[in-house]
Amino acid sequence: MVPFLDLKAQYHTIKDDILAAIERVLESSQFVLGEAVEDFERRFAIHSGARHAIAVNSGTSALQLALLAAGIKPGDEVITTPTTFVATTAAILYVGAKPVFVDIDPKSHCLDPARIEAVVTPRTRAILPVHLHGLTAEMDPIGEIAARHGLVVIEDAAQAHGARYRQRPAGSMGDLGCFSFYPGKNLGAYGEGGAVVTQSDDHARTLRMLRDWGLERKHRHALKGFNFRMDGIQGAVLGVKLRHLDAWNDARRRHAARYDTLLASVRVARPQPPAHCHHVYHVYAVRLGERDRVQQAMQAEGIATNIHYPFPVHLQPAYSDLGYGPGDFPEAETAAREFLSLPMYAELTDDQIGAVCRALESALCG
Repeated sequence: MVPFLDLKAQYHTIKDDILAAIERVLESSQFVLGEAVEDFERRFAIHSGARHAIAVNSGTSALQLALLAAGIKPGDEVITTPTTFVATTAAILYVGAKPVFVDIDPKSHCLDPARIEAVVTPRTRAILPVHLHGLTAEMDPIGEIAARHGLVVIEDAAQAHGARYRQRPAGSMGDLGCFSFYPGKNLGAYGEGGAVVTQSDDHARTLRMLRDWGLERKHRHALKGFNFRMDGIQGAVLGVKLRHLDAWNDARRRHAARYDTLLASVRVARPQPPAHCHHVYHVYAVRLGERDRVQQAMQAEGIATNIHYPFPVHLQPAYSDLGYGPGDFPEAETAAREFLSLPMYAELTDDQIGAVCRALESALCG
């Protein structure tokens, strides 16, 4: 049996430090925000190449607050990708704006910069690229387009903790960068969590108020805010795990290289990160025909896999009112039919990777 993800294996490598960190929070009774969260914010900002990190209760909240801090209002348009988790689209709708989708590049599976300017209108206010599977979008051309049209850039880096684009950390290249710390992420909490990173003092001040009921100071509510604060225990857990993130990402990259070698002669399309991108393999997704049959055959052999994501957002029933339909984004739709995510986590062994590859090859021949 090879699980798709093994969080217990990771926990046992850091158990003593985790329990000690949680105990410090319990002793301090700082259960919401507090010193553990502040310490994590300082260190995550440095790791992300940003001046500020503002910890919140989820990646979805991070996106919503980043849009608000950037001044996105009802009726504004935000350009993004349909190849993402629905939270990216939901956050745009939460602030009253309109998501405008652009198809993906078929190699990176990220937002295709060459298609962006065709959908820019007088109502466009922002571009929201998604760094998919641990690979950054092409941020230089996206930034150039944004500069030409006076647009804000907000990075959805929920899958890209530690990823880099031309040596710049994910999250640091736009006006704001948003992260999720859902447990299965490269840097995952033991519950929900998120953060926004930014170079702007003004954005940081606004974000800190928005996450805590709009408080400017005690009893003084300067903005209509939200209860989006991070728990102290999650800050403590993330503070411990952040010390290991680079090593865990290095392990993921070694596993990806091992997959690449063993699958070189297998009839699947493997990830193809460009040389200027530092992929951190939150997901190692191959593309293949007969995906569903192959997945079932691998499951029968004890190999767990996943699909990120089987339906692009514009084909989800909840978002049919956006006005898109089948055929509007052919690259995204084809990728969704072909993606198959193989087991990927730092503690994965060479023997397990070998078993996965043998099962995949056998399923393809079946």
